[in-house]
Amino acid sequence: MIPFSGNSSPEKPPKKPKSPPPTPTSKIKIIGVSIDFIKPYTYVSLNPRSCLIIFIIVLQISLLSLSYFRHRPPPPLSPSQFTVSDDTAISSLSSSSSSSSLSSKEYDLPSSHTKNVCELGKFYVYDLPAEFNVEIHKNCDKLSPFGSRCSTFSNNGFGLVAAEINRAIPAALANTWYWTDQFSSEIIFHNRLLRHECRTLEAESATAYYIPFYAGLEVGKFLWGDTSVKVRDAHCEMMLHYIEQLPYFNRSKGWDHFIVMGRITWDFRRSKDEDWGSKCIHMSSMRNITRLLIERNPWDYNDVGVPYPTGFHPNTDSDVALWQDFVRTRQRGSLFCFVGGTRGFIPNDFRGLLLDQCKGSAGSCRIVDCSGTRCSNDTSGTSEILETFLDSEFCLQPRGDSFTRRSIFECMIAGSIPVFFWRRSAYLQYEWFLPGEPESYSVFIHRDEVKNGTSIKSVLEKYSKDEVKKMREKVVEFIPKFIYAKPNEGLGTIKDAVDIAVDGVFRRIKEQNDKGFYR
Repeated sequence: MIPFSGNSSPEKPPKKPKSPPPTPTSKIKIIGVSIDFIKPYTYVSLNPRSCLIIFIIVLQISLLSLSYFRHRPPPPLSPSQFTVSDDTAISSLSSSSSSSSLSSKEYDLPSSHTKNVCELGKFYVYDLPAEFNVEIHKNCDKLSPFGSRCSTFSNNGFGLVAAEINRAIPAALANTWYWTDQFSSEIIFHNRLLRHECRTLEAESATAYYIPFYAGLEVGKFLWGDTSVKVRDAHCEMMLHYIEQLPYFNRSKGWDHFIVMGRITWDFRRSKDEDWGSKCIHMSSMRNITRLLIERNPWDYNDVGVPYPTGFHPNTDSDVALWQDFVRTRQRGSLFCFVGGTRGFIPNDFRGLLLDQCKGSAGSCRIVDCSGTRCSNDTSGTSEILETFLDSEFCLQPRGDSFTRRSIFECMIAGSIPVFFWRRSAYLQYEWFLPGEPESYSVFIHRDEVKNGTSIKSVLEKYSKDEVKKMREKVVEFIPKFIYAKPNEGLGTIKDAVDIAVDGVFRRIKEQNDKGFYR
């Protein structure tokens, strides 16, 4: 868990002071405090030059003091500003929110690192009221209508240690695998960014500004069941109302701000009241903010796809190297595999076609049918999934319930070569994290070809051993970009997904500056 802080609310900036003309017995008010300008027992020569010097000094002190107050962040909002009236009785946020908000001083920043000298810039982490992050995580038993999520999002978002995985991996890596939930990226990013080497505690010097709002965890409570649109939109509206008061947001209108939203973009894009999800992304103040999501809208510039969290969270550079050697040299007994469940309620379900082809490719395809609970996150099913990917040269990756699925990254972390049927499943999603040439690490077979009878086995058998080896090497090379490292400080010299995302944000801001987006 991210710790609470005991910061008090900043006071309201005072009005601009007024200074009377200096006289031997007058007092000057500076920032609301009366100061004897000249006392009877103080000797000052009152010639014109002395008066001018004293006037200049006083003026400088006044300007510096006013500058300080002008750049302080606004105080936390009062309960009345947060109150939402609704049949489901959303309660207003507590007036003590500032006392439990995240403090920029809670974590000591790393003293040195060798992988990055932050040449692209530094970012500032906003101290939002705890109701926007810590309290959401703290109330983990209320995050899902289907039961408590406390163990799922424990351990800084990584979940419980996955002891069942040990049978499939080298003994030296037994402490690097966890039952990590696919929707945990908000917590993982927040903890990492608080200790990141490119974080600054000086807002004025920052290149970018991170908004640590757990939008996905919050809206996930209301996606199932009969909840009103006011309930689903409330926290995002309140967060934006807070952010809109900050001077750095107003300076750029959000162009240099970024947020992690730990679900797919469509959960935040409700266009009509009767539709799914919240309308958070459609709110006006979200328009310019860079949004890091596990699935993006390819036609929205400010949506950026980041890897789904998987179970592998290495502690050191050597853990990464050991894993890469392990999957690179792994002997694989199956040509390809399919891990997934059919959608029987969908006419002509494409996953069903893949399952049929796999069953018809005796000895060449390995199957893990996820129609039941075998693939749930807290059973040995995940171990079976990993073993299946480790044993297969290729892994079939149809679209999931949306265009993407976590299995894409589980497959590649195991050194298996992904086979895609929709370009939106990866090629148009994770530009910062995948090789620029899709054919260098993957196979694409259009879904219509499969529907028209093309044999997947025949397509894959055409790749020579050298071609397969070369493609696997490219997958293995990019594994560090798919992982979220265990230490809050990150790895030693290797950049993981968080580091890559931060660099990408900085590059976008430079690009926007160069184009004059917010001058």
